Amino acid sequence: MIPEDIMKVPEIPTGTIELPMMPLRDLVVFPTMVVPLFVGRGFSIRAVEEALKKDRLIFLVLQKDKATETPTIEDLYSVGTIAHVIRSSPIEEYRLKILVQGIKRGRLLEYTQKGDFFTATVEIIQEQELEPENLPKEVKAYVRSVKEHLETAVSLGKRIIPDLLMLIRELEEPGRLADLVASLLDVKSSEAQKVLETVDPVKRIQLVHQFIQSEVGLLEVQSKIRGVARERIEKEQKEYFLRQQLKAILEELGEGDEKRAEIEEYRKKLQKLKLPKEAKAEVEKQIKRLEKLHPESAEAGVLRTWVEWVLDLPWDKSTKDRYDLEKAREVLDRDHYNLEKVKDRIIEYLAVKKLTKGKSQPVQILCFVGPPGVGKTSLGKSIAESLGRRFVRISLGGIRDEAEIRGHRRTYVGAMPGRIIQAVKQAGTKNPIIMLDEVDKLSLSFQGDPSAALLEVLDPEQNKHFVDLYIGLPFDLSDVFFICTANRVDTIPRPLLDRMEVIFLSGYSEEEKVFIAKNHLLPKLLPEHGFKEGEVLFHEDALLEVIRGYARESGVRNLQRQISTILRKLALKRLKGETLPFEVKAQDIKSFLGVSKRHMLSEEKPMVGVAVGLAWTEVGGEIMLIEATKFKGKGNLILTGSLGDVMKESAQAALSYIKSKAEEYHIDADLLSQIDIHIHVPEGAVPKDGPSAGVTICVALLSLLTGKKVRTDVAMTGEITLRGRVLPVGGLKEKILAAKRAGIYHVILPSKNREEVLEDLPEYVRDKMNLYFVDNLEEVFGIIFSKEVEKVGDSSDS
Repeated sequence: MIPEDIMKVPEIPTGTIELPMMPLRDLVVFPTMVVPLFVGRGFSIRAVEEALKKDRLIFLVLQKDKATETPTIEDLYSVGTIAHVIRSSPIEEYRLKILVQGIKRGRLLEYTQKGDFFTATVEIIQEQELEPENLPKEVKAYVRSVKEHLETAVSLGKRIIPDLLMLIRELEEPGRLADLVASLLDVKSSEAQKVLETVDPVKRIQLVHQFIQSEVGLLEVQSKIRGVARERIEKEQKEYFLRQQLKAILEELGEGDEKRAEIEEYRKKLQKLKLPKEAKAEVEKQIKRLEKLHPESAEAGVLRTWVEWVLDLPWDKSTKDRYDLEKAREVLDRDHYNLEKVKDRIIEYLAVKKLTKGKSQPVQILCFVGPPGVGKTSLGKSIAESLGRRFVRISLGGIRDEAEIRGHRRTYVGAMPGRIIQAVKQAGTKNPIIMLDEVDKLSLSFQGDPSAALLEVLDPEQNKHFVDLYIGLPFDLSDVFFICTANRVDTIPRPLLDRMEVIFLSGYSEEEKVFIAKNHLLPKLLPEHGFKEGEVLFHEDALLEVIRGYARESGVRNLQRQISTILRKLALKRLKGETLPFEVKAQDIKSFLGVSKRHMLSEEKPMVGVAVGLAWTEVGGEIMLIEATKFKGKGNLILTGSLGDVMKESAQAALSYIKSKAEEYHIDADLLSQIDIHIHVPEGAVPKDGPSAGVTICVALLSLLTGKKVRTDVAMTGEITLRGRVLPVGGLKEKILAAKRAGIYHVILPSKNREEVLEDLPEYVRDKMNLYFVDNLEEVFGIIFSKEVEKVGDSSDS
């Protein structure tokens, strides 16, 4: 509570009066206005103290320039306010907080310095007071309009104390209303001084009306803007203020030049790169755009990422190919056994490069096709090492979006380059070896066809100007050595396959697996399991037992797993205290790996209506039993075992051939119309198709209808015609190896495949196998139903 004697305003005489003076920097105090002031200058503090000693009156006058510390009379406005100091309290050692109330206007005549404060001679300005009842209509209109505008300003968000607003609503005298409203307006101090200097109450209310009308107009515009895009503006304002604060903090820390340094770094990188002229111009253009953007904006982030991607690409970096043919051959032989065709192809490529001094045509795209585990992927790494190039692998299995290959457009959130450009960047050179793994397992979806996107990538005539949708600039892929891998070629689109040089990798024979295990797998696996050379000795018959009983697939992955299993068990024995070295013999394998999965078909007894066929799958060659049975019916042919259309047609062709030769084979033709024949291929959950089972189906049918037993130690393959001719088929090396793994050493093959088989099949396999090349079914029947089967080279290999 403030005592009443202090709150009581002293009487102010007319004429002139001498009062302590306090210049104000940027605030105008109006009569009747109660306002707190912070006093910091020494002469102002002394003036307040002097006022408090006497009648608590002080003269407040505005400075023309708020920066002036010790103003002269020329630095002060001529009109100020005589105020009453209601309360004073120190807030710091040399500062005061005072509460003053304006009383009357006064004109500064002169001022003098008394000691350490200013004393002003002030002329009291007598103001005309108008009776509300006698106001002219025009003045009343101004009064009402000022009140209405003030109400509008409050509705638009202007904050005014409710009690003060209530007082203004009841106030009708124009002079006092003008002073009170002027103290609430957001106007410059010079404009507020104009209101203070306007003594005439009518002119004063008109001036205040002009100011409040302008402020209301500004508030309406602000309200309209907020109404149209309130959320966006609030967000932008928040970001703006945060950025300004961040900018100020960075400037204080001396880090304000980071953006400039970043732009300069980009330009230096660009100057060092040997980009095409158009590409360089585009990058420079985008760097200029980035320079103008705020570093924290979303667009700047997208653009910065793009610039960094472009500048990090190896536009002019490449490794030098090693043309040492002997060294290359040594690396290939060290890492892979056999695979002579592939090795020869790489050596030929190096030879051409050496002769042309690296200026030969772009290398043909290679595609390694073969069953799993034969070394397709690791072969790519060896090729890279032999050439001295970087190696990057891209797995294409299951990819269904062409943007994975060609990249996403920058308009999308989270856009990034395709896998090809990513691989090139990862390699760091423009001429790496990029292996496209599992190219036969690409998928097609509504998002596009990735195999179609690969057409440009794998075409040496087109990939010189490959454009990734994210980068948007042509990049030369003609120096990249692409190697694809696949398990089968029938699922690769024909246009894509046409761009590749296909090299088939067949499965391994038992002899090859033994060699690989001894010279490649064991040297790698022993250190991995804590053994040194010589601490574990595998007998060759033990390796053969593992291969025949537990790892009969075409590749060597499962063989590696089985050897690892044995080594883990040996490691456990070593920790239990058993002495080194360990010897692994054939009779020990069962204790390590459990019951053998080996089943030798050649040991089966001959059966009627069951023939042994050979099939090729994406995991290598397989033995395929074909069974036939008959029962009373109407001459129908029933086919089961998940057979495809081609295989069903082969069965129909075989039956038609048997029917046409019924008399020759002593088959009752009338009987065929009274029975149904059922042909089944076991493992019904596995889809099967292809024409190569024609010979086997025909043998099974003839055995069924004549009652002759079919030897189970003879396997066969070949397509047939209605005239009984045997046509060539594919995958013969895989099929022969599958027969050998099953213990079948007699194989019937189409004669037109003779040269291919004799060339592809290793000599040590040919020596153990009895191959019979036939032209027609009569020769097949002569072999399969004979009691003794002769070796290849004798009269039966027609």
